[in-house]
Amino acid sequence: QPQLVESGGGAVQAGGSLKLSCRVQGGTFYTYTMGWFRRTPGKSREFVASIGLSTRTNRCLSYADSVKGRFTVSRDDNKNTSELTMPSLKPEDSDSYYCTEGAGPAARTTEQEYSYWGQGTQVTAST
Repeated sequence: QPQLVESGGGAVQAGGSLKLSCRVQGGTFYTYTMGWFRRTPGKSREFVASIGLSTRTNRCLSYADSVKGRFTVSRDDNKNTSELTMPSLKPEDSDSYYCTEGAGPAARTTEQEYSYWGQGTQVTAST
């Protein structure tokens, strides 16, 4: 069973940047779609971004409207990692962020489509 470990969270001022990393141990990373979700305590997880399997000609990406054009999701199949680059952070981006793996090949946007989850990393953007 794959184990997912997030890193890179922290506290920044609004307008600042963070890059989250998710390292996966075990399983066949290149066969999984990777996703990022976030959650405020007491609320359900919210989809942030997803990246499907790498192909020669295409890689499927999906973003929540709230982060589209700001955040960038990526993956490195040689390093078994996925990254979420978050520039121009806003206070409303403050949450616990989780990476997750699900069946490929397409990007996926709902919790139910994912099987394995990390423990989460906290992101705080303050004014």
